[in-house]
Amino acid sequence: MAYPRQSEVDVLIIGAGPAGLMCANALANARVNVRIVDKRAAKIVTGQADGIQPRTIEVLQSYGFLEHFLRRGAQILMTAFYDPDPEGGIRMSARSPNISVPSARYPFEIGLHQGVIETIFSDSMKSLGVEVERSTFPTDIELSTDEAELADPTSHPVKVTLEHLEEPDGESHEEIVRAKFVLGADGAHSWVRKACDISMDGEQTDHIWGVLDMVPDTDFPDVRNKTIVRSHTGSCIFIPREGDMIRIYIQVADKDVRDPNTGKVDKKKMGPDQLLEAVQQYVRPYSLNPTDGIDWWTLYIVGQRVASKFSVKNRVFIAGDACHTHSPKAGQGMNASMNDAHNLAWKLAFAIRGWADMSLLSTYELERRKYAQDLIAFDKMWAALVTKKPQTSDDSEGVAREQLQKMYQTVGSFTSGIGVHYGPSVAVIDKHQSLATNLIIGERVPPQVFLRGADARAYELQDLLPSDFRYKLLVFTGDLRDSLQQERIESMARDLQQPECFLMRYASSKSSNSRFDIITISKGKKAEFDFTKIPSLLRSHWSKALIDDTDVKGFVGGQGYSYYGVADEGAIVVVRPDGYVSAIAPLDGVAGIDAYFAQFMEV
Repeated sequence: MAYPRQSEVDVLIIGAGPAGLMCANALANARVNVRIVDKRAAKIVTGQADGIQPRTIEVLQSYGFLEHFLRRGAQILMTAFYDPDPEGGIRMSARSPNISVPSARYPFEIGLHQGVIETIFSDSMKSLGVEVERSTFPTDIELSTDEAELADPTSHPVKVTLEHLEEPDGESHEEIVRAKFVLGADGAHSWVRKACDISMDGEQTDHIWGVLDMVPDTDFPDVRNKTIVRSHTGSCIFIPREGDMIRIYIQVADKDVRDPNTGKVDKKKMGPDQLLEAVQQYVRPYSLNPTDGIDWWTLYIVGQRVASKFSVKNRVFIAGDACHTHSPKAGQGMNASMNDAHNLAWKLAFAIRGWADMSLLSTYELERRKYAQDLIAFDKMWAALVTKKPQTSDDSEGVAREQLQKMYQTVGSFTSGIGVHYGPSVAVIDKHQSLATNLIIGERVPPQVFLRGADARAYELQDLLPSDFRYKLLVFTGDLRDSLQQERIESMARDLQQPECFLMRYASSKSSNSRFDIITISKGKKAEFDFTKIPSLLRSHWSKALIDDTDVKGFVGGQGYSYYGVADEGAIVVVRPDGYVSAIAPLDGVAGIDAYFAQFMEV
C-alpha cells in the first residue's frame, strides 16, 4: 500500500479559472511558493466568460502582458440600441461610446473567449515555473484552532488532502498538503466554500437567458458593436468576440424552458436551434444565421448572491464566483473575479515575506465583499431593466429607450471598474484629500502623461506603477525654481532619512527602498528643468524624475497638476501595490505616512 505523500506550500490555489490563474500568476511574479490545482483534465476551449472591462485592462497592463489580449481580442468601442418599430420589427434608436467614463485610459472592452484568456495566464506562469496541476481536487480541509499558530505568518496551519486522478499505478493518488494560505477559486459551486461552511446570501431570480456563440452570416449592421436589442417579442444582446465570432445573450420565456413539475430549467426543452429561432425573431427584419454551426451554447437562471464571508481566520480565502454570482449581461463576472485576485495577491505576498502583519489580510474581505454587494445591487437593477418590455405606443408601462440609454451611460463608472472605491481601513487612510482633489483616496490612479525630466520623453504615469509588489510614493514637488519650494523638498528628504521614518524603518537588508518606489513629479518646462535639483534620495534613477509639461510636439502631457487637483505647494501621494491611492500628506507630513504604515507593516 502506497502512503500519501506530504508537502508544504506557501499558497495553495484550488481552481484554475480567471481568479485562480490571476492570483497564481501574480504570486509567481512575487516569487511566492504557489501551487494551483484544478479538477478539470483540460482547459476550457469554448464558451464561458468573454468580456474584459477598462479597469481590468489597466490591471493587465500593470502585469506586463496586455499586448497579448489586445492582439487577440476584439475592441468594443460602440454600443447600439435597437427598439421596436411600428411595422413589428426593430430599428436602431441610438449609438454611443461603449465606455463613457472620461478617465478611462482604454475606452473599450475586450471581447475574448475565456479559454484564450486562461492560456495567456498559463503561459505567463509557466515561464515562472508554475503550471496548473490538472485532474487534481481536494477531498478534505482542516484549519488549525491554535490561535498562536494562526497568528504566525510563517506557520502552515491549513491541511488539505488532494486527490490526483492521473498518478502512475502503484503510487498513491492522495497527497497531504500543508499550506500557509489557501484560496478557493473553484467557481459558483465552490467545494472550498462549502467545506468551510460559508453560506451564499441572496436569491435566484426568475430571469432565464440563453447564450449562443457563433460566426454569423447576417445583414444586421451592428453585429460588430455591443448591441442591446429590445423587440416586440423579446430581448437579446450582441457581444463581438475575437476574429469573426460573436456572442448573443437571449431572453427566454419561463414557460419555454422550465419543467412545470420540478420548477427547474430543462435543457431538453430548449436547445441551440430554438435559441437561434428566438434571436432570428427578435432581430427582424434582419437575417441572422451561423456560417458553420453553433460553437457553444447554454441556458442559465440569474442568481444574485454574495458569500457571508470571504475568508476564514485570514488563512482560507474564496474569490470570484465562489463568493459572488450575478448575471453576465453587464460583463462583470470575470472582471470581478480577476480583481478579487489582484486585491488579494499583494497582501498575501506582504504577509509571506514578513512585511505585514495579518491585519492587512482582513482588508481583502472588507474591500471586496463591499464591492460584491454593490455589484449585486447594480445587477438587480440592470437585469430587471433589460428584461422588462420596451415602451411602445401599445404599452406605455414599458421601459423607454431614453431611460435605458441614460442608465447605461450613468452606470459606466461602475461597470467599467474605474469607479471602484475602497473605504478607510488599515490599508486606506482618508485624510488630506484636499491636497490632491482628483487623486481620490481609495480609488485607482487615473492615467496622465508626464515627461521624464532628463530626456523629455513622454510617459503614461500608470506605466510607472507596475504590479511589482512595491508601494509607490508620488512626490509632487511643486516648482523647484521657487527657493521656498526647494527648501520644502530638501526638508522632506531629511525627514525621510530619519531612522524612525518608514523609508528607513522598513528597509530590507538588500535595498533601502525595496518595499517602496519613489517618483517625483515637478512643475516646470522641459527646456529649463534640471532634474539634479531633486534630492538624491528622491531620485533612485534618473527616469523617476518627471515634469508636468507637454511633449516636444505639444500633443500630449501638461496640466497634470491641474488634472489631479494638486496645488503649487505639492503633496505626497501613497499608492498601494494594486494601483489604488491609500494616503495623502503634505510635504511636511511624513509623520502621517509613518503612522499609516505603522498600522500593519512589520520590520
